[in-house]
Amino acid sequence: MGTWIVVGNAVLCGCGASEEPPSREFSGSYFEIRREDFQGSVGGNAVDLYTIENSRGAFAKITNLGAKIEQLVVADKEGRFGDVVLGYPSLDAVTTGQASMGAFIGRYANRIAGGTFAVDGTEYTGGSFSLAGETFTIPANDGARPNTSHGGPLGSRFRVFDAVQLSSSSVQMSLTFADSEDAAPGFTGFPGTVSLEVVYTLTEQNELRLRYRATALDRATVVSFTSHPFFNLSNTPGSPVADHLLAIDAEQFLELNELLVPTGVLRSVGGTPMDFRSSKPVGSHIGDVSYDMLARIDPVKGGYDHTFAVLQPTPGELTRSATVHEPESGRVLEVWSTEPGLHLFTANGLNGEAPRDVGKGNVPYPSRSALCLEPMRFPDSPNQPSFPSTALAAGATYEGEIVFAFATR
Repeated sequence: MGTWIVVGNAVLCGCGASEEPPSREFSGSYFEIRREDFQGSVGGNAVDLYTIENSRGAFAKITNLGAKIEQLVVADKEGRFGDVVLGYPSLDAVTTGQASMGAFIGRYANRIAGGTFAVDGTEYTGGSFSLAGETFTIPANDGARPNTSHGGPLGSRFRVFDAVQLSSSSVQMSLTFADSEDAAPGFTGFPGTVSLEVVYTLTEQNELRLRYRATALDRATVVSFTSHPFFNLSNTPGSPVADHLLAIDAEQFLELNELLVPTGVLRSVGGTPMDFRSSKPVGSHIGDVSYDMLARIDPVKGGYDHTFAVLQPTPGELTRSATVHEPESGRVLEVWSTEPGLHLFTANGLNGEAPRDVGKGNVPYPSRSALCLEPMRFPDSPNQPSFPSTALAAGATYEGEIVFAFATR
């Protein structure tokens, strides 16, 4: 690390030999997490905490358990640095916390629809899909709903990645999914061995860039990935995100059935609480349960847990999908990705319950104290012929990129 000099709100890095951290003014709520509190093992695999930073004073701390972003610190409009993601202060807290919080999700993000079938007189429920004439079933892990969620019980959010610090601003996380590793009585598991590599880079433009690459090593399979930070752009962790101003670059979203799985129908956002084509507060219509798609999430409180079809002029091209502005801090977040969908989730299931929902600085995380904007391929695509295919042929590679770009206004 070089020598750091503060000039106004900018932080400049020299090339001296000093190991002192850059000078920053932090917001009063900032809580520093420490590497030593994340060092340990899970399932016999070593866990650690990795820091990446830029010369402007922004930094991120990422654990290789689930490749989870536990801290992301950027300046507000006054030049004070603050943490803009929910997370945990230690490895123990991560293992008892919300599994998806901050994680890189695979091998299949979001839901695969549930199916019910019998084997030797015993009934099983789980996600199912067909590929090249074969039917595959994977265990359900979506609460009371018979769906497979975020890759199932052995999804990447529960796994320890191999990690390599590439530079002060970049770290690489790697994981291999084994063929049928999640097979169980009545379940085939996901087919195929898949190698996954994710590189996190914090740029001088205050962008957290995630580049990911997955290869089907031996059999055809299905893949879909996303990053799952829980954002709160204010300087008050645990506060509601209802006043965050959100715009989503989408004219359609995916209709859901009662199990929160897409029906295959794309609905227009026009004239509905799903219309974020112009920036508006996240909470402006979140409780409008007269609209069936919000009542699907909670018949009393509503909430967002929906995938939008992003306006992407060229499929696979890096495209802006959403913009968030928090007026008090002045922070602005733009989400860019190569994916065709963006999933909006308003952390409806958080409730401040200890230890699951108590994070850094012993702050409780209540319902809707975070906003998740998850770029991804469409949920349940293997069962929806009209959706863009998520199949990956044997020997083929899928590459994607997600960018969380920060500024102030």
